[in-house]
Amino acid sequence: MDKSSFRIVATIEARMTSSRLPGKVLMPAGGKPLLQILIERLKRVKELDKIIIATTTNIDDDPIALLGKELSVEIFRGSEEDVLGRVCGALRATDADICVEITGDCPLIDPQIVSEAITEYMRTKETNFYISNSDPHRSVPAGLDVQVFSAESLYRLESETIDPLDREHVSYGFYCPETDDRWKPRFITHSSCIGGEELIITLDYREDYELIKRLYEELSQKNPFFSAQDIIDWIKAHPEQHEKCKQVRALKNTT
Repeated sequence: MDKSSFRIVATIEARMTSSRLPGKVLMPAGGKPLLQILIERLKRVKELDKIIIATTTNIDDDPIALLGKELSVEIFRGSEEDVLGRVCGALRATDADICVEITGDCPLIDPQIVSEAITEYMRTKETNFYISNSDPHRSVPAGLDVQVFSAESLYRLESETIDPLDREHVSYGFYCPETDDRWKPRFITHSSCIGGEELIITLDYREDYELIKRLYEELSQKNPFFSAQDIIDWIKAHPEQHEKCKQVRALKNTT
């Protein structure tokens, strides 16, 4: 069936109350909130029919809703704890057929990588009900994660699961060992990311923000929609900044 028969929607999970770095999604880089940078990059993905921010009903998340309105992006507000239910609500609100799941801690997502993931899902959707480049078989730097699956499949997970991990991590039920390969998940690679699989460009800690801000402000001078390869090359050229991101994780893991 042709792509035009499907409504493809990107959901962005975002909230202000992160325990590790509160307010991180609206921290600035190059004069813009990081969430705006993420949205602008997703708008370059030609396969997407719509983008919706899945935030919470918490009053702290009002600034996220306001930004979405300013950027003409739809907003769905749901439970802070039940992220699975929140994403399902966003998909229902947009009449989505296919979900492209993105998290707000991936502000530098590469539009080309998103397009490649959607293309691969469309090519094998009758066999593989879930496509990802992320854990547990990561093929991209942390922070360039894309997951693609049908909205109907996620609704089934929502109705069937009793596992708190599913409610928190949304698509975990598609690839966790207990599923017995029911969803036939497929983990794809991208030629632009070969050699960068162990790098970190995700927004969890202050050190990550410092790296992302500096990287964005330097690379965007030439092209605000720089690629995954540009990101990898920049990090490898600035190992001292990336080392701080690794060190803070090592420290947290030992405390």
